[in-house]
Amino acid sequence: MTAERGTDEETGSAEATGDTDAADDTHAERRERAADRLRETDADGLICFPSRNLQYLTGFATEPDERHFLFVVPATDHPCDEPVLFVPALYEAQVRAETTVADVRTWTDGDDPRAAVRDLLDACDLRDGRLLVDDTMWATFTQDLRAAAPDATWGLASEALSRLRVRKDSTELAAMRAAGAAAYATVADLRDLGAEAVGMTESDLAEWIVDRMETHGGRGAAFGPIVGAGPNGAKPHHGHGDREIAAGEPIVCDFGTRVDGYPSDQTRTLVFGGDPPAAYAEIHEVVREAQTAAVDAVEPGVSAEAVDRAARAVIEDAGYGDAFVHRTGHGVGLDVHEEPYIVAGNDRPLEPGMVFSVEPGIYLDGRFGCRIEDLVVVTDDGCERLNETDRGWR
Repeated sequence: MTAERGTDEETGSAEATGDTDAADDTHAERRERAADRLRETDADGLICFPSRNLQYLTGFATEPDERHFLFVVPATDHPCDEPVLFVPALYEAQVRAETTVADVRTWTDGDDPRAAVRDLLDACDLRDGRLLVDDTMWATFTQDLRAAAPDATWGLASEALSRLRVRKDSTELAAMRAAGAAAYATVADLRDLGAEAVGMTESDLAEWIVDRMETHGGRGAAFGPIVGAGPNGAKPHHGHGDREIAAGEPIVCDFGTRVDGYPSDQTRTLVFGGDPPAAYAEIHEVVREAQTAAVDAVEPGVSAEAVDRAARAVIEDAGYGDAFVHRTGHGVGLDVHEEPYIVAGNDRPLEPGMVFSVEPGIYLDGRFGCRIEDLVVVTDDGCERLNETDRGWR
């Protein structure tokens, strides 16, 4: 569970760690597979803008702004068979240094970018046919593309890329394990903090958590940390505020960091400096058992909804079904929320390499909340937890 999609302070830079040659090979291979997928989906080309899709295919991460920054990937066997980065001139040195895309074309602030986009699509032989655009592309750029290619038909990049991105490769998993290590080392620090947390505000503790994750090798916060004290913990997406932490009240702590652009996401519900309210220990145990049941249900071929059902059954049997108000989990990759979604009605079979959260919770309005969350990766015969810290509340 995350309060919001955050930014990760990687603006304007390629993935920052790991073997450069290996990363270059990885991104080139991803572009080749994307071109193959375009042909399989009867699309002629893919057009990305600054997004996680761009980062996935090139390693380059930057935030969108008012300037036209596009990445064109033609389908395999298309007459224009090489990807093209079309960027403002001020980015040229960066993208040449930080990507292996050979064809980089630029425009200056004195040019008409709309005319340049039309010329680009002409040069790539993509002014008709079927084109897929980034799912998150700003409307101003999609409108310009439509004007430049009035005879084209349109779809979303996820048609081609979701099947590639949903199964993580070894490079991605290594980054996610490192991000997970920074987060679970921070959980250990939280337990050591103990009664010193009493009297801190939720925002104070959130800031402290981010600092500890960075100390342990993470880069910033993957999303706005959730620190929900007492009754605020009964609001699953509370975030954090100026409420002071009191002794003995449950605190929902949901946070993650990034390594090489990939996030961790972990929740522990902890009690600092006193005994919790009546019934809390029982409710925490129900949530822990629900999470264990869901993790035990994960293996290739099992449907996403079956994992949700395994967690929900435990909570319903304990009499708290109405207090479990969200899905059991969501996929995690470059985006903190992506496919597969672990929710009723999703009959998609799980596949090796999929990574998602398992995070059942119980929320008692006006009293407290309890959630336990870990990430798992589906393996050939089950799953591996990417978080291995104590799940208790003390």
